Amino acid sequence: EFAGKRLLVVEDNALNCEIAVTMLEEAGFTVDTAENGKLAVDMVCGNAPGYYDLVLMDIQMPIMDGYAAARAIRALPDAEKAGLPIVAMTANAFDEDRQNAEKAGMNGHLSKPFDMQQLLAMIENVLP
Repeated sequence: EFAGKRLLVVEDNALNCEIAVTMLEEAGFTVDTAENGKLAVDMVCGNAPGYYDLVLMDIQMPIMDGYAAARAIRALPDAEKAGLPIVAMTANAFDEDRQNAEKAGMNGHLSKPFDMQQLLAMIENVLP
Protein backbone atom coordinates (compact mmCIF):
# COMPACT_ATOMS: atom_id res chain seq x y z
CA GLU A 1 0.00 0.00 0.00
CA PHE A 2 3.05 2.28 0.25
CA ALA A 3 4.20 1.72 -3.33
CA GLY A 4 4.56 5.03 -5.14
CA LYS A 5 5.05 6.98 -1.90
CA ARG A 6 8.31 8.93 -1.61
CA LEU A 7 9.90 9.70 1.75
CA LEU A 8 12.79 11.92 2.70
CA VAL A 9 14.84 10.45 5.56
CA VAL A 10 16.94 13.11 7.27
CA GLU A 11 19.57 11.42 9.44
CA ASP A 12 23.24 12.27 10.06
CA ASN A 13 24.20 8.80 11.37
CA ALA A 14 25.05 6.65 8.34
CA LEU A 15 24.14 3.33 10.00
CA ASN A 16 20.79 4.62 11.31
CA CYS A 17 20.05 6.04 7.87
CA GLU A 18 20.91 2.77 6.12
CA ILE A 19 18.68 0.77 8.50
CA ALA A 20 15.74 3.16 8.04
CA VAL A 21 16.11 3.19 4.25
CA THR A 22 16.26 -0.62 4.07
CA MET A 23 13.15 -0.99 6.25
CA LEU A 24 11.22 1.62 4.29
CA GLU A 25 12.20 0.28 0.87
CA GLU A 26 11.11 -3.21 1.96
CA ALA A 27 7.71 -1.69 2.81
CA GLY A 28 7.45 -0.31 -0.74
CA PHE A 29 8.55 3.31 -0.30
CA THR A 30 10.90 5.20 -2.56
CA VAL A 31 13.42 6.86 -0.23
CA ASP A 32 15.71 9.87 -0.59
CA THR A 33 18.14 10.85 2.16
CA ALA A 34 19.73 13.99 3.56
CA GLU A 35 22.40 14.13 6.26
CA ASN A 36 21.35 17.45 7.80
CA GLY A 37 18.38 19.78 8.08
CA LYS A 38 19.69 22.39 5.63
CA LEU A 39 20.08 19.80 2.91
CA ALA A 40 16.56 18.53 3.66
CA VAL A 41 15.08 22.02 3.30
CA ASP A 42 17.01 22.49 0.04
CA MET A 43 15.67 19.16 -1.28
CA VAL A 44 12.07 20.03 -0.40
CA CYS A 45 12.52 23.47 -2.02
CA GLY A 46 14.24 22.02 -5.10
CA ASN A 47 11.51 19.53 -5.97
CA ALA A 48 7.95 20.02 -7.15
CA PRO A 49 5.13 20.30 -4.62
CA GLY A 50 3.93 16.80 -3.75
CA TYR A 51 7.27 15.19 -4.69
CA TYR A 52 7.70 14.00 -1.10
CA ASP A 53 4.82 12.42 0.76
CA LEU A 54 6.50 12.64 4.18
CA VAL A 55 9.75 13.61 5.90
CA LEU A 56 11.28 11.51 8.69
CA MET A 57 13.46 14.04 10.52
CA ASP A 58 16.22 13.35 13.01
CA ILE A 59 16.52 16.11 15.60
CA GLN A 60 20.18 16.32 16.60
CA MET A 61 22.21 17.01 13.47
CA PRO A 62 25.06 19.29 12.42
CA ILE A 63 24.53 22.43 10.30
CA MET A 64 20.76 22.63 10.94
CA ASP A 65 18.88 20.55 13.51
CA GLY A 66 15.52 18.92 12.88
CA TYR A 67 13.48 21.55 14.72
CA ALA A 68 15.00 24.39 12.67
CA ALA A 69 14.53 22.42 9.45
CA ALA A 70 10.85 21.75 10.27
CA ARG A 71 10.27 25.44 11.01
CA ALA A 72 11.99 26.38 7.72
CA ILE A 73 9.77 23.95 5.75
CA ARG A 74 6.64 25.27 7.51
CA ALA A 75 7.68 28.82 6.52
CA LEU A 76 7.96 28.06 2.79
CA PRO A 77 5.77 30.27 0.57
CA ASP A 78 4.36 27.25 -1.31
CA ALA A 79 1.48 26.00 0.86
CA GLU A 80 1.74 22.41 -0.38
CA LYS A 81 5.46 22.21 0.43
CA ALA A 82 4.93 23.99 3.76
CA GLY A 83 2.24 21.46 4.68
CA LEU A 84 4.41 18.41 4.00
CA PRO A 85 4.00 15.90 6.87
CA ILE A 86 7.11 15.77 9.08
CA VAL A 87 7.74 13.14 11.77
CA ALA A 88 10.54 13.56 14.31
CA MET A 89 12.83 10.55 14.76
CA THR A 90 14.87 10.99 17.89
CA ALA A 91 16.53 9.19 20.76
CA ASN A 92 14.95 11.82 23.04
CA ALA A 93 11.65 10.43 24.28
CA PHE A 94 10.67 12.90 27.01
CA ASP A 95 7.39 14.84 26.96
CA GLU A 96 9.41 18.03 26.44
CA ASP A 97 10.88 16.56 23.24
CA ARG A 98 7.41 15.71 21.93
CA GLN A 99 6.25 19.22 22.77
CA ASN A 100 9.28 20.76 21.02
CA ALA A 101 8.54 18.69 17.92
CA GLU A 102 4.93 19.89 17.97
CA LYS A 103 6.01 23.53 18.46
CA ALA A 104 8.33 23.20 15.45
CA GLY A 105 5.34 22.15 13.35
CA MET A 106 6.01 18.42 13.22
CA ASN A 107 3.10 16.00 12.79
CA GLY A 108 4.46 13.21 14.97
CA HIS A 109 7.31 11.97 17.14
CA LEU A 110 8.96 8.56 17.00
CA SER A 111 11.51 7.50 19.61
CA LYS A 112 14.64 5.63 18.52
CA PRO A 113 15.21 2.79 18.45
CA PHE A 114 11.90 1.96 16.83
CA ASP A 115 10.65 -1.22 15.22
CA MET A 116 9.09 -1.57 11.81
CA GLN A 117 5.51 -1.81 13.13
CA GLN A 118 5.89 1.44 15.12
CA LEU A 119 7.39 3.21 12.11
CA LEU A 120 4.73 2.04 9.65
CA ALA A 121 1.91 2.80 12.10
CA MET A 122 3.21 6.35 12.54
CA ILE A 123 3.56 6.85 8.78
CA GLU A 124 0.07 5.48 8.14
CA ASN A 125 -1.34 7.78 10.81
CA VAL A 126 0.35 10.90 9.38
CA LEU A 127 0.07 10.36 5.62
CA PRO A 128 -2.91 12.18 4.09
